[in-house]
Amino acid sequence: MRLDYRAALPEAVRAMNGLEQVVELSNLEPRLRELVKLRASQLNGCAYCVDMHTKDARAIGEDEQRLHLVAVWREAPFFTPRERAALVWTEALTLLSETAAPDAAYETMAHEFDPVEQVALTLAIVAINGWNRLAIGFRQPVGSYVSSRHP
Repeated sequence: MRLDYRAALPEAVRAMNGLEQVVELSNLEPRLRELVKLRASQLNGCAYCVDMHTKDARAIGEDEQRLHLVAVWREAPFFTPRERAALVWTEALTLLSETAAPDAAYETMAHEFDPVEQVALTLAIVAINGWNRLAIGFRQPVGSYVSSRHP
């Protein structure tokens, strides 16, 4: 492991947790939030966060088959239109330098989410991308995470 960023600047972790709290208090469904976190983490190649959010999703009752298919969600029939819209938006914002957040992705997302949910979803994506960069940049050790989530 590289630097322990949590110990080096605990205020940063508190700020990130504050952002997470705003998202958790929103109307976004917990399973949807975990799918978004998992997909962004897959795209970013963050093993620590893929491990974490797979375990958290299982802990709140997410289906194992759906977890396996998040990476290929477009071809899998197991996701709702709302989840698909969230995943489209997740990919558009996570791959921002490639996509420039296209109008089609926004329109798909906006069709399924009200304005407050649109902001909450976007903040969820912002947060997980930030966590991914911290975990990858500082090489968080992978595999020992134990979920404290409950259904």
